[in-house]
Amino acid sequence: MKGIVFTEFLELVEEKFGMEMVDSIIEASELESEGVYTAIGTYNFSEMLSLLTNLSERTNISIDDLLLVYGEHFFGVIERSYMGLVDTYKDPIEMLSSIENHIHVEVRKIYPEAELPTFVVEEKSEDLLIMVYKSSRAMYYFGLGLMNRTFKHFKTTAEITLEKLAEDGTEVRFIIRKN
Repeated sequence: MKGIVFTEFLELVEEKFGMEMVDSIIEASELESEGVYTAIGTYNFSEMLSLLTNLSERTNISIDDLLLVYGEHFFGVIERSYMGLVDTYKDPIEMLSSIENHIHVEVRKIYPEAELPTFVVEEKSEDLLIMVYKSSRAMYYFGLGLMNRTFKHFKTTAEITLEKLAEDGTEVRFIIRKN
């Protein structure tokens, strides 16, 4: 997992809960990296899972809810890191439906070894997008957070329904109805 995902996560934790919480979850997680991350480095997903688990235990906030907030936060990172990428789209459905064939292509130009989830578009119209998320990391709530912020960016709303296709969350269908 790319380091930017870790550095931004720890920045968000510091912003929301303070530096003491950052130190606490790093210490409790017994990380191979010792909690020292660079944006361009690559780290084991198990470290993110450990950080999330320890934060969840200390805050009584579910991992899914933490991932949702983090996904919403990370949208801002995408806007800053990929200047103009978001602006190439005029509609949230267009943007979300292009994750696999455009956005992930751009991410791989900067981070060639990034392990990204797969999004398969099953159905698309002006006000409806149905796509399947596939990832061994089961961070679909992070994806949901990104989707929520996408609609907010375009000053519109949507009803997003999740349908687990695999019980462990490694395959999830997103049914997105633009309001």
